[in-house]
Amino acid sequence: MRKIKGVVKTCASTWETSTGPCEIKTAYPGIDSGEYWCELGGVKRSNRVNITVSAASVILESPVLPVMEGDNVTLSCRMKQTPSNLTAEFYKDGFFMESSSTGEMIINGVSMSDGGLYKCSISGAGESAESRLTVT
Repeated sequence: MRKIKGVVKTCASTWETSTGPCEIKTAYPGIDSGEYWCELGGVKRSNRVNITVSAASVILESPVLPVMEGDNVTLSCRMKQTPSNLTAEFYKDGFFMESSSTGEMIINGVSMSDGGLYKCSISGAGESAESRLTVT
């Protein structure tokens, strides 16, 4: 199921649903961004996840589900087309956190204060969409 712009929909006819999961073969910015979850019989629900589809060339890979306090978390910044270890800058809630020559930011033993909106940028390539890190 998904909720986009306040409208809840089940798997669309353009989704692949042969064995249960909904798979979007081609995702579009603005159209397919939203809140997604699985539901069984209208009663049992999975955790909800917010997915942002972006046409940007820089992607921030981060945990989709909430992480537990004390866990180690790795955020990875990469370019859509170019596999490389470019220097990336990481931001939390709009504030610069660190620069990394490996394109990764590791948060050891996360705490509640580490939760927030993260994004990254690669010089000359742009910045990623924001991604929420939730700590429980």
